[in-house]
Amino acid sequence: MIDEFKKFIAENNLIKPGDKILLAVSGGIDSMVMAHLFYQQDFKIGIAHCNFSLRGEESDKDEELVRQFASKNSIPFYTIRFETKVFARKNKLSIQMAARDLRYKWFEEIRMKNGYTSIAVAHNLNDNIETLLMNLIRGTGLTGMAGMKPVSNRIIRPLLFASREDISVFRNKQKIVFREDKSNADTKYLRNKIRHLIIPILKDINPSIEITLNETAGRISGYNEIVSEYMLRLRESISEEKEQLITFNISQLKTYLHNKTVLFELFKPYGITNALLIDLVKVIEGKTGSQIITDSHRIIKNRKEIIVSNEEFINETPYTVKNEKAFCAFPGILSVRNVRITESYKIPSDPHIACIDSQKVTFPMTIRKWKAGDHFYPLGMNQKKKLSDYFIDNKYSRFDKENIFILESDGKIVWIIGDRIDDRFKITDTTKKGLLIKSKRKALIGI
Repeated sequence: MIDEFKKFIAENNLIKPGDKILLAVSGGIDSMVMAHLFYQQDFKIGIAHCNFSLRGEESDKDEELVRQFASKNSIPFYTIRFETKVFARKNKLSIQMAARDLRYKWFEEIRMKNGYTSIAVAHNLNDNIETLLMNLIRGTGLTGMAGMKPVSNRIIRPLLFASREDISVFRNKQKIVFREDKSNADTKYLRNKIRHLIIPILKDINPSIEITLNETAGRISGYNEIVSEYMLRLRESISEEKEQLITFNISQLKTYLHNKTVLFELFKPYGITNALLIDLVKVIEGKTGSQIITDSHRIIKNRKEIIVSNEEFINETPYTVKNEKAFCAFPGILSVRNVRITESYKIPSDPHIACIDSQKVTFPMTIRKWKAGDHFYPLGMNQKKKLSDYFIDNKYSRFDKENIFILESDGKIVWIIGDRIDDRFKITDTTKKGLLIKSKRKALIGI
């Protein structure tokens, strides 16, 4: 077991010389065996334990066991107590998902604060197989069928090579003390149903089912890397990053409407699920303004492109600009300064820069979302125009219109921020002092 442990770490490049590893130790057999294996090697380690307050005195005994092991072997020890049920209710999560979110967030905090290179968790070969079957039952793609990876970001899994039986044999030989979580036998949980009910049936059909499924997961992982590389290149060829936005060419997307798998892989990073694929197709084939809002992104059709944004939208509360310095407290404004207007002064043509006559505006001014009925006199025109008509003429997408802001003085629109000023506030031959305001590029999107 020890030799296989060292070999697995070396073959998968899990640990480099000088690394510090934070061990996630629950007190169960897998994590206690992992802790002993690490302690017996020349690794710099620390131990982190989460008390989820789910099993009363039993949870406290788990914590005490891990604490004693760390103390006896002079290993840095970190522990925390979570009110998991409260967190689960508040965030509308299952107990299992709540515990997962809590522990990984805390592990990362401990890792960063104390200079650990990575976090070791005690997932074994059987855990990997169970995860694969769970994903298949729920519905999954190649990624879910590939199972767990030996390393994922800062998480390493140095026991993935070992079956539960291997771990038990090593534990018995080493006489390692551990605590049994009685909930592991409760078949109301899907993982336990698979472990105690489904896998025994599969073993009747194929006594080597663990090895077979593990090898299958390994092959699928290889296929997944090939597909991921292809999808990355495809996404780069038909999409373009425009600051906070990503746009897809609709004519190219339409060539893949017959292959929902390609569409799914293209838009999966933006929150598209299998259930939303039909809606995505409707947006691609639909009218300008059609949209989907996923858990993480907004996907909108705008003429010949699909726009994807991951920014949250600002609330509707107007922002009061009391003086010149107050401009920069608004997230979309980069800078503001007074400029002396002379015959040689060249007015910037960049729409993200407004140069207005200081004498024609008064403080406080207001920055707000536009609303129906708003109108202004576009620079160079002597007649007013509704903002809604201006947006149509200038091919504003629905996304742009919903997130545009205006600067207002005494109830008059001074500037469509990032676009065009009002003609009534322009620099003229009689202007002595101007107010130069710079907005951030695409700053109005998702401020």
